[in-house]
Amino acid sequence: MKNLLKLEELAQLLLSIYLFSSLPFAWWVYPVFFLAPDVSMLMLMLNKRLGTPVYNLFHHKALAVGVYLLGSLFGFPPLALAGVVLLGHSSLDRVLGFGLLASEPKGSVTTGSLPQGA
Repeated sequence: MKNLLKLEELAQLLLSIYLFSSLPFAWWVYPVFFLAPDVSMLMLMLNKRLGTPVYNLFHHKALAVGVYLLGSLFGFPPLALAGVVLLGHSSLDRVLGFGLLASEPKGSVTTGSLPQGA
């Protein structure tokens, strides 16, 4: 089942690349912005309690799809690009075994889906 989920995430990553190809940007724009969602980790370093929801927001696929749809519906390619990048980045994170962060009752932060041995 785990491999099937990773294949699904890989398909979503490929979908994000396909959707990017329909946008009016040069090919190099996608990889340049691909790691941008990880800037949200800076908030984790400053304050784990506040940083966890910020990190999760920028790695949530519903946000990615919503941003892409808004950019497409309103004809604003930079917004559609942001959605495509968020989707691709989040999908690759999950292919690699990383997921959303979970808050522990004591306020500490853990990653519930880190790869085994990490």
